[in-house]
Amino acid sequence: MRTAKNWAPVLSACTLAVTLALVGCSKDSEQAAQGAAAQQMPPAQVGVIVAQPQSVENVVEMTGRTSAYQISEVRPQASGVILKRLFTEGSYVRRGQALYEIDDRTNRASVDNFKAAERRAQANLNALRTTEGRYRQLVGSNAVSKQEYDDIVAQVRLAEADLEAARATLKNAQINLGYSTVRAPISGQTGRSSVTAGALVSASQADPLVTIQQLDPIYVDISQSSAELLRLRQGMNNGDLDQSNNTKVKLKLEDGSTYPIEGNLAFSDASVDPETGSVTLRAVFSNPNQLLLPGMFATAQVVQGIVPNAYLLPQVAVSRTPTGSAQVMVVNAENKVETRSIETSGLKDQQWIVTKGLKAGDKVIVEGVAKVKEGQDVKPSMYNPNAQKVQTQQGGAQGQAEQGAQPNAQNAEAGTEAQSTHCLLYTSDAAD
Repeated sequence: MRTAKNWAPVLSACTLAVTLALVGCSKDSEQAAQGAAAQQMPPAQVGVIVAQPQSVENVVEMTGRTSAYQISEVRPQASGVILKRLFTEGSYVRRGQALYEIDDRTNRASVDNFKAAERRAQANLNALRTTEGRYRQLVGSNAVSKQEYDDIVAQVRLAEADLEAARATLKNAQINLGYSTVRAPISGQTGRSSVTAGALVSASQADPLVTIQQLDPIYVDISQSSAELLRLRQGMNNGDLDQSNNTKVKLKLEDGSTYPIEGNLAFSDASVDPETGSVTLRAVFSNPNQLLLPGMFATAQVVQGIVPNAYLLPQVAVSRTPTGSAQVMVVNAENKVETRSIETSGLKDQQWIVTKGLKAGDKVIVEGVAKVKEGQDVKPSMYNPNAQKVQTQQGGAQGQAEQGAQPNAQNAEAGTEAQSTHCLLYTSDAAD
């Protein structure tokens, strides 16, 4: 059996071995920390776009409502009983097309009466003209007096006037007879008929027989606030906006779809509505398929001038300060991050229109904005929206690989712990 003195060299050797192991572990940990720090030192990767000035349309979105291009409330111009309705309700009718037939017997009798009056006036005039011709021959030989000749000439003039009056009366009667057939004053879409056959109508009635609306083209009445209109006009006066192309209008329908045909701005009200504080604009749209109906709500995108030397930035690149001002982060010539205050004037195709704060060639950070700060060194690369999808797929594959490697790491760690336990047990046994 060994004594304590015999075990002393063994214990010293184990102590030395443990000390050397601990020193080695500390060195490895220090080297690992230095390696991790060295890996954190490279500048952050950011995606940038190069700002380039361009002329951008200043598009303003405003709510509007459609209205018919022409509206005609058809009323009778002759009194009588409706005999027939000559159109189908809701159908398209052309100008001059017959809509209703009114009993015309009374008007036709009036025409016959005035025709007879015209013939009587014509016969009287012919007799007087014959007498006037005879008196003209006799007055030269003093067979009749000058006074008698003048009287017959005056009677001829009166007969001519009577004939003209009879013809005018006959023409008026014929017009009234024509009113017995109610015709469409405009081309358009008919609505519901308010009368049927057998109804008595009069020329002075207030209720229309039917309403016709012309739907192609069609109006869109737009409301714009007076403050927005004032800002727009000031921008044009200051030269910030070019008004050479300010008549184009696009339309978004109630279901969110875009109307396929572009319209034109046709009218702007000259006064502000005191109740709403807005100005009415009117645009004209072609409506060949009658997709637009009167009374529909829509959102109009009105091009009100062109912004020269503007910049388009994705919305993710622009942030807002607590005071509401806009700012972006740019990469300077030394590849350091700078914060830049900007001014915007609306959106175009989901991108901010930047009017002030940038210059041509600025590298604006679009990707990685949240992980950088003022003055930080970065490594810029051109922003590619399509690359994000690839990175997402690679990230998923990397996550799966890490999940697969985790059990192996746990096994290796367990093996290390087992070796340490064995070493301690050996040392304990040696001490015993």
